[in-house]
Amino acid sequence: MAKCKTNCIEKPISLIFEKFGRIVGNYPVVFFIVPLLVAAGLGAGFMFLHEGKADDIEDQFTPINGPAKQEREIVLKYFPQSEHFSQLRLSSEGTYASLIITSLEGANIWTDAAFTEIIEIDRQVKNITTGNTYENICAKTKGEFWHKCMSNPVLEFINYNSNEINTTAITYPMHNRTFLGTSVGGVEPKTESSNISSAKAVRLFYFLKEENKTQNNLWLTGFLKSFSNYSELATKTKVQEEVEDRLAETYKEAAVSITITTLTDVMSFYIGLLTPFRSVQSFCMYTSTAILFCYIFNITFFGACLALNGRREKGNKHWLTCMKVPEVDSVDATGNVCCVGGAYDKNTGTDEAMPMDLFFKNHYSPFLTKTWVKISVCLFYSGYLAVSIYGCLQLQEGLDLKHLATDGSYVGSYYDDEDQFFSSYGPNVMLVITDENFQYWNSDARQNLDSCLENFQNLSMASKDSEISPISWLTAYIKFGQSFSINVSGETQFKQNLTTFLSFSGFSEDVNFTNNKILASRMFIQTVNIRTAVDEKNMLNEFRETAERCGKLQTAVNVMVYHPAFIYYDQYAVIVSNTIQNIAVATCVMLVISLLLIPNPLCSVWVTFAIASVIVGVTGFMALWDVSLDSVSMINLVICIGFSVDFSAHISYAFVASEKLSVNEKAKDALYKLGYPIIQGAASTIAGVVVLAAAKSYIFRTFFKIMFLVILFGAVHGVVFIPVFLTFFGICGRMSRTKPEKNSQCQMQSEKFKRKAQPVSTAMRNGLTNEGFIDPDCY
Repeated sequence: MAKCKTNCIEKPISLIFEKFGRIVGNYPVVFFIVPLLVAAGLGAGFMFLHEGKADDIEDQFTPINGPAKQEREIVLKYFPQSEHFSQLRLSSEGTYASLIITSLEGANIWTDAAFTEIIEIDRQVKNITTGNTYENICAKTKGEFWHKCMSNPVLEFINYNSNEINTTAITYPMHNRTFLGTSVGGVEPKTESSNISSAKAVRLFYFLKEENKTQNNLWLTGFLKSFSNYSELATKTKVQEEVEDRLAETYKEAAVSITITTLTDVMSFYIGLLTPFRSVQSFCMYTSTAILFCYIFNITFFGACLALNGRREKGNKHWLTCMKVPEVDSVDATGNVCCVGGAYDKNTGTDEAMPMDLFFKNHYSPFLTKTWVKISVCLFYSGYLAVSIYGCLQLQEGLDLKHLATDGSYVGSYYDDEDQFFSSYGPNVMLVITDENFQYWNSDARQNLDSCLENFQNLSMASKDSEISPISWLTAYIKFGQSFSINVSGETQFKQNLTTFLSFSGFSEDVNFTNNKILASRMFIQTVNIRTAVDEKNMLNEFRETAERCGKLQTAVNVMVYHPAFIYYDQYAVIVSNTIQNIAVATCVMLVISLLLIPNPLCSVWVTFAIASVIVGVTGFMALWDVSLDSVSMINLVICIGFSVDFSAHISYAFVASEKLSVNEKAKDALYKLGYPIIQGAASTIAGVVVLAAAKSYIFRTFFKIMFLVILFGAVHGVVFIPVFLTFFGICGRMSRTKPEKNSQCQMQSEKFKRKAQPVSTAMRNGLTNEGFIDPDCY
């Protein structure tokens, strides 16, 4: 066996924790009380918890500096919100309530009876009063002589008279220059006509003014009230040693392992702060801080509890009453039914092995280290990896907003109906020309602009319906000039007549004409068949790529595309790259930490390999389990990085620390010491989250699925894959035992052991043997 010494960091850390453990053992009351006082003081922060409440979906679940948010700033710069409301020209989603009304069993809703009820529902909505009426807070549109509340066009077309639904010929998707694709769904036109024959859904919108959020929230609350119903380690110490020595030995042996776990977990969560999603950042900040405090309390408060219990045990006091337990000399002495302790070996003075430990030592580990079993494990791992990679290739991206609501919620039903009846038409995308020097009157420039618009119209998701042509103020202006024999090909006449045209044409909000200069203008293109997250991603990418091509024409057309929904679609542009970034950075950090604290470089590489392997497995299998890659699952993948370290790091550390000579014996020794704790930790963790499997929230179910996969695959790596893979390479122990004269550390440990063993021998000579001593935990 080759000699190596790579524990230059692990060894001094162990010695530091040994000294700290002795201090805790000497002053347990201090380390018991101080953490409680700190916890009580910091716990006062709960009083301010409500001030940090965040319930803005856009803020929490969209990229912080997403391109669409920057595009929105440009839109607001050139086209500030007008007092005349226009749903088409909104720079955000707006503040509104909406109803999707369908008939039972999907029957035709385009009937007199159905519209009688729809008109009644509309009346009820407008009569909701919560300190303010709808009439006072509604978004106003510009009427011919006055401003009026934004109305629902279908009801306007029939003059709020249900009898006219059968007598009024309403064409679809355009009627009287009004687009009905988002208002009427499941439409069947009449034969050889675009008139609506039947429909399965009608959607009503009620937009509110943005000025007073408090009044809006009160009214929306009233609206909802009215319509919302339609890992673990075990270290054995000698029972009869001094409490300070026992705790020092415990800290020396266990502290490095829990330090590795804490560092890797905390670092993986802090790395999660690099993500551009506030929900992920908040989760990572809270969780990493919680783990850090958990670590501090483990080595202080919990250590003090162990020391106090050790003193009770040393004093032979009852576990419940703390009263002195009488000593007996009978060989058959046993405890009563209140026994909660265990037996210890009279020769070693340590607790006797648990049956599960013996199972791993006598049955499982010898079986796992057989040659044919190792080959089978390698084949099994190859299958696991193949299925995982296949799943990764099937992974879907994006967060569906309905998943933020609980199952059965009116929100979920609303989005389901929207997908079913209104997915034929997608966003009406805004094309913003931001070039202040663009010459709209120049025929060559206009030709390039027309070429640019044609490129957009040729996209597969752009509407090809002749009735839904792009909404262009420039096209309308040219027709206006032709109608009134106005030459708009010269700069002077183009600008002289533009103000007149904009004032009556309805395009005044589409051109920023300031100081006789067109600073910016915008047009709109209707999209179709945007049904899935993949469609949304493709549409966003293709529109932006087309805008870039427009800037490369002979006469460059600087076009920016925007729609409020793009703010949510931006997650597709960053979710994969950020997930890969987090995993890569975290894996590298885990490798560095492992190299520093695990006294063998090759084992550190195996730990890193296990992390990557578990992450690939979790990602692949979560895709096969209908979990998409979104900000919610990204949070759980960050957890995956931390949890996947625990199993592999502990088993690898135990393998390296083993004093056995052969790799098979090292694997057996590591499984004997940690096989049961790994299974115990995995089972207890899964038992803690299994209740979430039946949760009515997508977020909780996703947490359960990913956590289940992480723990399952992590445990399998810890007790199956990693022990086998470690045996394929010669691994040195802490130090070689073949030449004790060169191993002063072993000599010092031997002398230390002899010194510690003396009190035990003396005690046994004085008659306090195992036969005459009753563990107070078993009395």
